[in-house]
Amino acid sequence: MKDARLHGEAPERGGGVGKGSAALPGASDTGLAFLRRHPPELLYRLVRWGLGGLLIYMGLMKVMDPVTFLKSVRQYGILEGPPWLNLVAVGLPWFEILCGVLWVLGVWMRGASAWVLVMLVSFTVLVWRHALGLQAVSGMPFCDIRFDCGCGTGEVQVCGKLGENLVLIVATLWVLLHSFRAGGVRAGGG
Repeated sequence: MKDARLHGEAPERGGGVGKGSAALPGASDTGLAFLRRHPPELLYRLVRWGLGGLLIYMGLMKVMDPVTFLKSVRQYGILEGPPWLNLVAVGLPWFEILCGVLWVLGVWMRGASAWVLVMLVSFTVLVWRHALGLQAVSGMPFCDIRFDCGCGTGEVQVCGKLGENLVLIVATLWVLLHSFRAGGVRAGGG
């Protein structure tokens, strides 16, 4: 089936200027007509912009208080020695900001999404393991455990944080899969 707008004809239904006259490019893709035909694309952009903004914000919170972030990273016990701790405490927030900016701009979506997914899954596992350790020591119910996970928002309740991260992981996975459908280096644009 041919696209009527490419041949100077009016589209078969809605959005055209009139029978026999040339349709305006994009005239049917405004307002509610666009939303009805492209809800996944609109949702993709909103999720991408929202998560990108969240990454930028969280990264900036860590950049503004690197000592607190360094202490948070140290509590997980996966890095030993100042060089590695300092590198992560200084570099990771900027990498988080970079991924957020790439998402907002819609550039290099596959790579940025894959790295965000790796970061989210890694930190979710670390938060869960740390909470299990705190539970073993304190004897508190798992969901009553609170600590500063290093996300940039201060002390959090572990079950809420794990649930939040699960939602972020699912949303990031969806953005990643959508970026493969969109294809190209500038997948998703706008």
